[in-house]
Amino acid sequence: MSTKSDRPVVTELRLSAFKSHRGASFPLGPLTLLAGASGTGKSSVLEGLGLLGRLAAGEELGTAFEGVRGGVPTCVPHAARPDAEGRRGFRIGCTVDGAVGPVTLDVAVQTEPELRIVGERLTGAGETLLATALRDPGRRTVQAAWHTAGLVPVTRAPLPDDRLATSLLPLRVAGTTEGQRLVLAAAEQTVLALRGVFPVDPRPYAMRKPARVADGLLRGGCDNLSAVLRRTQGECRTRHAALVGALRAVCSPPVEGLTVIPAGDPETAGGTYAESVLAAVDRGPLGLVPVDRLGDGELRFLALALVLLTGPGVLAVDTSGEVPDAVQVLTVLADGMDAGLDRAQSRQLLALAGQVAERGHIRLLGTVHDAAVAEGAEGVALLRLGSAEEGRERVPAQGAGPASPAAGLSPDPQAPQRAAAAMR
Repeated sequence: MSTKSDRPVVTELRLSAFKSHRGASFPLGPLTLLAGASGTGKSSVLEGLGLLGRLAAGEELGTAFEGVRGGVPTCVPHAARPDAEGRRGFRIGCTVDGAVGPVTLDVAVQTEPELRIVGERLTGAGETLLATALRDPGRRTVQAAWHTAGLVPVTRAPLPDDRLATSLLPLRVAGTTEGQRLVLAAAEQTVLALRGVFPVDPRPYAMRKPARVADGLLRGGCDNLSAVLRRTQGECRTRHAALVGALRAVCSPPVEGLTVIPAGDPETAGGTYAESVLAAVDRGPLGLVPVDRLGDGELRFLALALVLLTGPGVLAVDTSGEVPDAVQVLTVLADGMDAGLDRAQSRQLLALAGQVAERGHIRLLGTVHDAAVAEGAEGVALLRLGSAEEGRERVPAQGAGPASPAAGLSPDPQAPQRAAAAMR
């Protein structure tokens, strides 16, 4: 994976049955924006990809819904009725491109009566590489079958029903046959791309507070922005200068730099005086202006620009430690990206996103309220979502989907056997 085209990236998100979406497919480019009125499901798209990212990072199913508004119950498609066994759930998936070629992952999650992953399928290179199914509802396992292509064409084993099976394959597959090596490569490509998903939601009220110097990995809420700016100022002057330039383009002059100042009281803090810092804008002859005096729009712009200009070593994202940063791609999820920003700030942010996306290390999936901010923005793929209640198709087109999503989640004892036959 030494070339730009070989870096694993998520190129499609499928919400087969998730929240307000049924049969939805969203192509994802380096810079993709979703626009539409409130209630059209823009945020749900980001939540679906964020959920896959947390599962790929190895989180248990019960804790992976932290970034989903309303938690587990809200993921079930609207108006979905339980089947005869009282089961309801949802289905999501994605496509990841990389050295193996396109690899698709589809996951079925049962939410009622018990939360569990009841089905998973990984396909690539014309093969069904992994298939799982719930055979015995009384056990907390699924039956898995993965491609071997050796003396034994398929390997079968039980796997836990509260974790993504694809993320477990590198621990279970020996890699002694060509088929096993294909399974490992496809699984690692998928997991690597999904672990690079970074949801960001800057909170200006928290960014105005001092941050501990040691807290140098930027979190999604950007509350420790001041500590991270201290890092960029000292460790990466080129990116820090680019950040200053972006801020200068949208803030009232003069803006000569970004720095940090000690946040403690030197007379009472003792040795802890410099342990906390607060970022400040250097306004030249006007002096330093701490960020707690900046407006919400300026702070949100600063935080989003910082995210776009940094990478795995600065953002608090659980990427693979075994893979060099040079071949990893981060997918930034920015819900309400233009919230609190004026049009000039939004367009400057998109221009910056286009520049970093061109280099291949950062991709952006965001939602905007004002589709006009994308007009004339180079490299932006704008997807407009419409309201089904208004009689308009969403874009991309949404299928009607099954009458009851739970039907697709029913335990299928023959699924691993059918998958095994397809692998022969």
